Amino acid sequence: MILMCPPLEDEGIPGHHPGSAYTGDNPTMAGTLPRLKLGRLPLEPDLENDVRAELEEADSKEPPQPGRPSLVQHFEQMIKKEDDLESPSRSDIPYPASLARDVAMEAQKVKENRDRFKVEGRTGGVGPAISVCMFTFHNTYDGINCLDFSGDNMLVAAGMQDSYIRVWSVDGLPIQPTYPELEDKDLKLSNSRRLYGHSGPVFAVAFAPSVASPDDAEVKTNTRWLLSSSGDKTIRLWSLDLWQCMVVYKGHDQPVWDLAWGPYGHYFVSGGHDKTARLWVTDRIRQQRIFAGHDQDVDCVCFHPNSAYIFTGSSDRTVRMWAITTGNAVRMFTGHTGNITALACSKNGRILASADDHGSIFLWDLAPGKLLKRMRGHGRGGIWSLSFSAESTVLVSGGADGTVRVWDVAGPATDPGSAQGKIIGEGGTGTKIDTASTSAASATQTTSSVGATSSKKKGKDVVVTPDQISAFPTKKSPVYKVHFTGMNLVIAGGAYLP
Repeated sequence: MILMCPPLEDEGIPGHHPGSAYTGDNPTMAGTLPRLKLGRLPLEPDLENDVRAELEEADSKEPPQPGRPSLVQHFEQMIKKEDDLESPSRSDIPYPASLARDVAMEAQKVKENRDRFKVEGRTGGVGPAISVCMFTFHNTYDGINCLDFSGDNMLVAAGMQDSYIRVWSVDGLPIQPTYPELEDKDLKLSNSRRLYGHSGPVFAVAFAPSVASPDDAEVKTNTRWLLSSSGDKTIRLWSLDLWQCMVVYKGHDQPVWDLAWGPYGHYFVSGGHDKTARLWVTDRIRQQRIFAGHDQDVDCVCFHPNSAYIFTGSSDRTVRMWAITTGNAVRMFTGHTGNITALACSKNGRILASADDHGSIFLWDLAPGKLLKRMRGHGRGGIWSLSFSAESTVLVSGGADGTVRVWDVAGPATDPGSAQGKIIGEGGTGTKIDTASTSAASATQTTSSVGATSSKKKGKDVVVTPDQISAFPTKKSPVYKVHFTGMNLVIAGGAYLP
């Protein structure tokens, strides 16, 4: 006689099986996992042909160096369908007709992807060390709620507690007007601009997708739009050409905590205190989908790279994956012991990273809905931002403990003593710097008290898991945003809070 054991249930949610989004009473539905389409969203045929022609022209002007693929060859490799991943149909996710800007952006993405710094995880091979460019804001008086960097790496925006948004040029040079004839003649050019309109604290800002364009480019691909959400229950779309609010989106009946653009623009998602996430289209005033199911606030949101799914993290300590075509939940991930504070999906569309306010990062395999591993090292207070490298082999995180940490996605070293995690610089707030070291002297630096401000204060030690590659501590600057650029440089931003 053979006994069939039912699937293991997740701790804390009776009847729920790992990965399944079904929480009803029907036993036949328990553990059901809908098939996912995680492959790359195919380009429109006309857009694909236009991009190929653009790259052929670029190859003719600047042939590749010996041993390197041409831009067209690299493009063909990028769009080659992976056999084990099913892709969504272009008709499932309608987008507006492609413009010259879309062609230029896709071509520039191919150039960046080919010329990027190759970054591999510690267990995945060798490569250049991760570099972090940290932008620290001074004299903020704890007034910054959120940060975002533009895709062209030219602008940084901050959402303020005082209900306005401030945008700076990253290089410190004056922001040049797009239409000088529309500007006030007496207006003195500055390296920052302010956007007024919200009547409550600004909790999230997000630049529309963009890429850096060469100086001689005929079609500019720089950032043109900015989204913001606020405690006034609204979302605003701002034009960075006119520096004015163009649309006010209303739908949430409570403060809106977070928002995120789709990878190709046009769509965006928001999450709020009303326990829902909502899908929007920029040219429609009303939401297109309402994702309801969380028991508490939806604190963070993000898109899958192919635009077919969104992810929501909540104070109910669960992460859910939703199909935007139906509005239904297709996965639910449980296991966090704290509120979910950050989400990021890998560039290859296979892995989701989620972080909580207890300092843990979980990596999830989306297809089977299983937990890959849990990574620890940050202190309590929240991990506020996550970002994957272009190869999806390295994850970077930043949070309230004032550190930027780099993680190996592939897996921890089998022997904790062989881990080669390292500290770059000194500082941090209650900082846990290093993974296990080979010397007893350096091993004493592996852990320290959470939130400790002096040697007189004692607290619970936090173990740094061996999958940490390196840590970059600040002096006393909580890290609000970390971002891997298309060239695999890490940009981070925080505010100095003495």
